[in-house]
Amino acid sequence: MRIRMATWVKSLQDHIVNTMEQIEAAASPNEFSPSTTAPTFLRDAWIRPEGGEGSSCVLADGRVFEKAGINVSVVHGKLPPKAQKAMLPDHPSLPEPTGTVPFFATGLSIVIHPRNPHVPTVHLNYRYFEIEDPDEPGKPKAWWFGGGSDLTPSYLDEADAVHFHKTLKQACDQHDERYWPDFKQQCDKYFTITHRGECRGVGGIFFDDLTTTSPVHAPPPPPPPPADSAASAATAGGGPSAEKIFEFVKSASSAFLPAYVPIVYKHMNDQWTPEEKRWQQLRRGRYVEFNLVYDRGTKFGLNTPGARIESILMSLPETARWEYMCPLGKEGSGTREEKLLQVLKNPRDWV
Repeated sequence: MRIRMATWVKSLQDHIVNTMEQIEAAASPNEFSPSTTAPTFLRDAWIRPEGGEGSSCVLADGRVFEKAGINVSVVHGKLPPKAQKAMLPDHPSLPEPTGTVPFFATGLSIVIHPRNPHVPTVHLNYRYFEIEDPDEPGKPKAWWFGGGSDLTPSYLDEADAVHFHKTLKQACDQHDERYWPDFKQQCDKYFTITHRGECRGVGGIFFDDLTTTSPVHAPPPPPPPPADSAASAATAGGGPSAEKIFEFVKSASSAFLPAYVPIVYKHMNDQWTPEEKRWQQLRRGRYVEFNLVYDRGTKFGLNTPGARIESILMSLPETARWEYMCPLGKEGSGTREEKLLQVLKNPRDWV
């Protein structure tokens, strides 16, 4: 599974990088990127001294994208008890730490911050994690998949939100119709900026610690036995194998481009005002707050020995803004900014 997941995320990284470069090439030169040669990604291959490798692909100062980061990591090494304990609340399948253990992790992480305030920011992350049994090298003691994708607009276009969610739902339903409602709810919960009382964006899907015995895979309760029978219904078999969950992860991650690219083309040439750009910068400030205060991946990376800080913080926008008591979006103003905030404070079912 290690090799297959690593191969998959590397292949998908190349495909998504190429697609984003095609979007840049389709846009005309502008004041932000006046060259007649379309901007391309910097491809930075790196080695982790403690074990593993990765590739960070970053595009900056583009015609369409102010900053886009598409990162693959394939790392292994020793996980100290402190890092294991930090993971325990979110990973019930993780054994209680008894000492340093070997681990393996691979994943694809994407954050795209468009220049135009009418094009939403988007995030994707799909990953596979193993903890090895120290007494049986090569044998997983615990394993799980995690990931998802979510949309963060500065201005709400309801049709965009519906399209994004519907595309992800179709990918989920191909494998298990319980996935979509569960992962959509998890997404709204996970991407909550608690100290602001609002979600980061309009959501998508999010799951973590997805393994054979995850609660979403639990069989439905058996029907009550007939009144005249003492027999009880048999419980259904176990959950899906790692192979089947991997197939779901491939479907969900493959849905990213059809979910997002049409939205980019729809809005990338929209006109915007200085006030709309100001609002976008304020919303990016919220993005920064979430990533630095709450994001599990950031916390894990910063607690991992030999972590590559440039790649961990790749998700942050190049520019953001904070204002004291900003009046934009004020309750009762009837503005588009307020409309967005109402949705962020009260998540909707878009499908």
